[in-house]
Amino acid sequence: DVQLQASGGGLVQSGGSLRLSCVASGFTFDDYSIGWFRQAPGKEREGVSCSSADGSTYYGDSVKGRFTISGDNAKKTVDLRMNSLKPEDTAVYYCYANLRPNGWNTVVDNYWGQGTLVTVSS
Repeated sequence: DVQLQASGGGLVQSGGSLRLSCVASGFTFDDYSIGWFRQAPGKEREGVSCSSADGSTYYGDSVKGRFTISGDNAKKTVDLRMNSLKPEDTAVYYCYANLRPNGWNTVVDNYWGQGTLVTVSS
């Protein structure tokens, strides 16, 4: 079974940093695009970043220059390093995986991990 285990959320002050990790199991890591969505209260789910199976990386406009996604094929993990955090980054962050060569910003046919809450205080 495909499983995604997310961790690393927490409470941080504005301007601080956090690192989220997503550990994958049950599938061939290299075949999948893996990334992160987030959902703030009362808002739509938003694409944050993706490491696509075709080798491309993507970032949402609101996080470009602040967040960095990286993958470790041997450990089957995808990390999201979040710097210069802002209160508007507060959300539940979900890692996801899909079989699209470019898996950026799609919610169709995704596998999902459980969410991890990131709270940024002002």
